[in-house]
Amino acid sequence: MAKKAPQAQLLTLRIAFLHGLTLVILVSVGLCVCVLYRLHYTQETLGGSSMVPPRSSTSRPLVQDFEGPPKIAFLFLVRRNLPLDFLWGSFFENTDSANFSIYIHSEPGFVFDESTCRSSFFYGRQLSNSIKVKWGESSMIQAERLLLEAALEDPANQRFVLLSDSCVPLYNFSYIYNYVMASPRSFVDSFLDAKEKRYNPKMSPVIPKEKWRKGSQWITLVRKHAEVIVDDEVVFPVFKEVCKVCMRNLNSPLKLKRHDCISDEHYVQTLLAMSNVEGELERRTLTYTEWNQSATKMERRSWHPVTFTYASAGPQRIKGIKGISHVYYETEFRTEWCRVNSTSAPCFLFARKFSEGAAMRLLSDGIFGSFDARSLIEMTA
Repeated sequence: MAKKAPQAQLLTLRIAFLHGLTLVILVSVGLCVCVLYRLHYTQETLGGSSMVPPRSSTSRPLVQDFEGPPKIAFLFLVRRNLPLDFLWGSFFENTDSANFSIYIHSEPGFVFDESTCRSSFFYGRQLSNSIKVKWGESSMIQAERLLLEAALEDPANQRFVLLSDSCVPLYNFSYIYNYVMASPRSFVDSFLDAKEKRYNPKMSPVIPKEKWRKGSQWITLVRKHAEVIVDDEVVFPVFKEVCKVCMRNLNSPLKLKRHDCISDEHYVQTLLAMSNVEGELERRTLTYTEWNQSATKMERRSWHPVTFTYASAGPQRIKGIKGISHVYYETEFRTEWCRVNSTSAPCFLFARKFSEGAAMRLLSDGIFGSFDARSLIEMTA
């Protein structure tokens, strides 16, 4: 019996080992299942239709809570004042105020009143929670989000048009209202960023490279897509952390950094691509911008829009802009024919960048009807 004791102990140890191994295997399988579930959930969260988990919006008014006509919310993103306020005042004149609302993001503390503005349409329309904006960085898109957030508080606001302080309308209010309201889609200039190397690998895996988009900052949104942007708590923090603007020395091209990211040219486009709503967009902007095509290769690294002056904003030039019927996107070999609900339409309702002289010429040429320039001169004096 004494000789059998070691065998019994060995058998016991083997059994204990097998039980331990079984336990380790079960735990490992359980962990793998958890990891796979987490990866699946992350993929659904980042790439599916519910990519952006909404923050609490219980205080936001319901769309069905309003009565009357739907409104266009005009969102002005300005440096300080609104230099073309006289033109926009004429645009809104004799228009039913139930059809539009106005929101302005200016520098903190700036107030629009009779001492700073020539049109009463803008009095008191500035945001009280505005921030200091730095060109090209996340503060720019944060200001856009603040404008959208404020406008969403009015359930009657069904379309949201983002404009700069140098934008002008190319048509009267009635035409623009009917054009925008007739389309169930947002107008967001969005295309593959194939040439410029602005995507930073540090954005992965939250922002997949295949979802990276580029386009014009000047967007027109339906309410659903405005809510996606305001409720985003996934993509914006990554832009805030990673997407920076590098100071460049144009005389020293070797000092250019590869990942020079301009937030306002990528954020909305990329967010909506990740939200799988590109099929709900007209992938073009309603705001015309003219770029200096004659610039040298070195100058093109810091392209800026051409500024329209009194001399260059004549009737023929404006007619040419209004006659544009399609836009070609070379990175996607895509021609975007401009339509509203399958009906051919002019591509652009607005244009930038216009000087005060150019805006005065638009009024003098009767873009909104008859105009008395003397009243404006007296107002400005």
